[in-house]
Amino acid sequence: MIYLTRKADFSSAHFYRNPDWSEEKNLAVFGKCANANGHGHNYTLEVTVGGEVDPVTGFVVDLKLLKDILEEQVVSVYDHRHLNYEVPEFASTVPTTENIAVAIWRRLDGKIPNAKLHRVRVYEMDDLFADYYGEEA
Repeated sequence: MIYLTRKADFSSAHFYRNPDWSEEKNLAVFGKCANANGHGHNYTLEVTVGGEVDPVTGFVVDLKLLKDILEEQVVSVYDHRHLNYEVPEFASTVPTTENIAVAIWRRLDGKIPNAKLHRVRVYEMDDLFADYYGEEA
């Protein structure tokens, strides 16, 4: 088994808010991130897949195909969007870095031919990222 990682970038806005809480509790827990107008980040996504090296191509997965899948399933859906308002999986889920990683995993799982999704890493900032290894991990 060998692992291959592909990166992609997207820019999105979001806010943190629990609709069941008071304004005061949202502010106490989430601070300025609770501002309903939101704020944005330039995210970096790393998707790691594992598999065997094809003896003919030398690839674990077709790199162009992987790039196209990331574009179709993630970048085109998340880029220049307000996650809370425009991305269905965050209509009732707080779009934290952790939840974004899980949501991306769910979008990609089973869609990458001849390779197994191993890790989704989402960087919200250079010094803040979340790793998700799927339900089985």
